[in-house]
Amino acid sequence: MSDLLERLRSRGWRMTSQRRVVAEVLAGDHVHLTADEVYARAVERLPEIARATVYNTLGELVALGEVVEFSTDGRAKRYDPNAHRAHQHLVCSGCGLIRDVRPAGDPLAVLPAEERFGFAVEKADVTYRGLCPECSAG
Repeated sequence: MSDLLERLRSRGWRMTSQRRVVAEVLAGDHVHLTADEVYARAVERLPEIARATVYNTLGELVALGEVVEFSTDGRAKRYDPNAHRAHQHLVCSGCGLIRDVRPAGDPLAVLPAEERFGFAVEKADVTYRGLCPECSAG
């Protein structure tokens, strides 16, 4: 069973077949699907699932804090099930591929006090950009 499914079960989330399929589609590392991609994969597993059900389920998962919604460079929103593991993102500037990375050290530590402007900084979201091996080769 995936980490996401286990977390949802432990919270007592009502696990309908539609919700289960959405959670299964989101399972795994380096998963950063758009809502349309989640829907397309869910339909393969459960042909009668409605697009609205997928969108509503994604919204519920985000509201529960079990999935993180984000976008890069104005592209479509992506859904990341690794909401409980600290990580940053590596994004290909060519094709948009996204990978989770866990660099050593605290990203907050590199922000000098004078650059915080009095903010009590709680979190840092760092995105690394470059070209993936396929885009670099092409």
